[in-house]
Amino acid sequence: MSQPAKIRKDLNPPIVTYSGRDNASSMAIADVVTGLRMWRLWVRLGWNDILQRYRRSLLGPFWLTASMAIMVVALGVVYAELFKMPIHEFLPFLCVGLLVWTFLSSFLTEGGTLYTGAESYIKQIRLPYTVYAYRSTWSKLVIFAHNFVIYFGILLYFEMWPGAVMLLAIPGLLLVVLNGAVATLLIGMLSARFRDIPQLINSMVQIVFFITPIFWKPELLKSRAWIADFNPFFHLIEIVRAPLLGTVPSTKNYIAVLLITVINLVVAGAFFTRFRSRISYWV
Repeated sequence: MSQPAKIRKDLNPPIVTYSGRDNASSMAIADVVTGLRMWRLWVRLGWNDILQRYRRSLLGPFWLTASMAIMVVALGVVYAELFKMPIHEFLPFLCVGLLVWTFLSSFLTEGGTLYTGAESYIKQIRLPYTVYAYRSTWSKLVIFAHNFVIYFGILLYFEMWPGAVMLLAIPGLLLVVLNGAVATLLIGMLSARFRDIPQLINSMVQIVFFITPIFWKPELLKSRAWIADFNPFFHLIEIVRAPLLGTVPSTKNYIAVLLITVINLVVAGAFFTRFRSRISYWV
């Protein structure tokens, strides 16, 4: 008569449990780091987005540069006359302001399609979700570089040179890119869940454009300077515009931008940690 088989208690390995919050946080951090390591992929995808948008076009992305140049010259001549300002002083101010604003606002207006526009990728290939944010940021940075040619053209025309202080625009631009990428990640998640978000943001961007010192100087506000002081877009633009015009941004500008950056990182990080696993279901 056969003996009953003995049950070996050591066959099943011990189960290690993690708290849900710690596990979600570690996965979110791993997503960010892994996405950065896959830079060859999102660089190619971002470049391909530009090629597809201007496929069979003669000038390609330089169509945006041409239209931007026409707008800068047209608005510069008109508003310099309206505000009674020298054209050689107002046109560079307007040019840099429009360049940085267009770059910054593109993160907001196009962030709504970050994940919904990549639905086919998300449902077929398992990639870090931050790859799509890096891809979008890279393509916008390339277009900004194309448009930046206008700034050098204006410097040559008016025979101006801001000097070594213009190097401060580099860390300023990096802060703008960081805030834009984080905002895109947050807007992309919200828009995947609530499809009315992109329309709401587009309406808000149009309003913010007119109350931000882009084609008018903050000095014109006089006693109502608080309108610019409490406008986060003004400070983000100013840390890039001021060095390119030969002046150093104020301490107030840098403090405001650092505060904005911390808030963006905390809010977007919390949302990404909490709802990262639901993105594939929302799209």
